[in-house]
Amino acid sequence: MNAWQLIGVGLVLLLGVLGVLVPGLPGPLVVWAGLLWWATTERSSLAWAVLTAGTAVLLLNQVLKWLLPARDLRAAGAPYRTLLLAGVTGVAGFFLVPVIGCPLGALGGLYVLERVRLGGHGDAWASTRTVLRAIGLSVLVELFACLLVMGAWMGAVFAR
Repeated sequence: MNAWQLIGVGLVLLLGVLGVLVPGLPGPLVVWAGLLWWATTERSSLAWAVLTAGTAVLLLNQVLKWLLPARDLRAAGAPYRTLLLAGVTGVAGFFLVPVIGCPLGALGGLYVLERVRLGGHGDAWASTRTVLRAIGLSVLVELFACLLVMGAWMGAVFAR
């Protein structure tokens, strides 16, 4: 696989990760499609192992999403722009501080954005709690699963 194809696969995986944050986009499916593209082009035992493990992680993610309560963002009160930017800070946090950076970045980004929007600590914290209850663990589980698969792909690419 040449460098341009690797960049293309990386962009598809990134689109899938960002798709988790945008309602209506099937993020895990896009991540899996990118992984499938890479594995069928690469044709190595490591690529097939990463595809198999990634498929298992994404299927487990789907089961967990069904078990967790549904999210209702309309009742949360925060604008979609704030939620999207908080998700972006979560993705950045994952790469800055592996594993725990995702929830810390998303929560910190959400609080800071709400503090700027609402002007005070009390209102921002109340809004942050409301949003977290509305979104629940569902988005974080899905985002973490997609980032885990993307991280495994990156590890495999750098290992070869």
